[in-house]
Amino acid sequence: MLTRSNKPSRSSRNKSKRQLIADLHKHSPISEQYRTIRTNIEFSSIDKQLRSFVVTSAGPGEGKSTSVANLAIVMAQNGQRVLIIDADMRRPTVHYTFSTANTRGLTNVLSKQTTLEETAQETKIENLFILTCGPIPPNPAELLNSRKMELVLEEALEQFDTIILDAPPVMAVTDAQLIASKVDGTILVTSSGKTDREEIIKTKELLTKSKANLLGVILNNKPVDEKSYYYY
Repeated sequence: MLTRSNKPSRSSRNKSKRQLIADLHKHSPISEQYRTIRTNIEFSSIDKQLRSFVVTSAGPGEGKSTSVANLAIVMAQNGQRVLIIDADMRRPTVHYTFSTANTRGLTNVLSKQTTLEETAQETKIENLFILTCGPIPPNPAELLNSRKMELVLEEALEQFDTIILDAPPVMAVTDAQLIASKVDGTILVTSSGKTDREEIIKTKELLTKSKANLLGVILNNKPVDEKSYYYY
């Protein structure tokens, strides 16, 4: 397991857009948890440098996209040039998270309408860039499993130190499994009190069959008493 990441309550999240707490509150206990995840990923790369990751979950609403954004932020804060790719072509949210347009993105690059260099957007966070999904295609799985997708990832690794892909839930569609076979590592996000145990087991089995390098699990929404941070 990578570590635990605790998020603000649902009521507080509903009052604003997705909170990038690693940027807004750099010294908070939650931000420190994301830095712990970053460190654990670094320790996972003993024999081979891990530079490309896919983050997925068993089902929807488990905090996957929020984890992608905050993990990317702490990596960028560490001096890495980071690119987030919105590979959830069914329900893309990266453009929402970073309050930017989604008129063109990954789908346009894969269909050769534009290039990665032209389409990747710089965020207000130093060293952090995003490639939004772009127009939702009728054939997400085919695009993600294409040779062109492999070439885009290769090109991205020439321009960036780290690539993080936000993928759909494993139990919903095969997209995450297809992407997992093309990257260095896979991270599974679960939600305390929500994610079904059997679904997690099935998700792990599906990822293993797709030859995913499962690095670990992020446990989200775990209720924690503020006093528990005293030792920290």
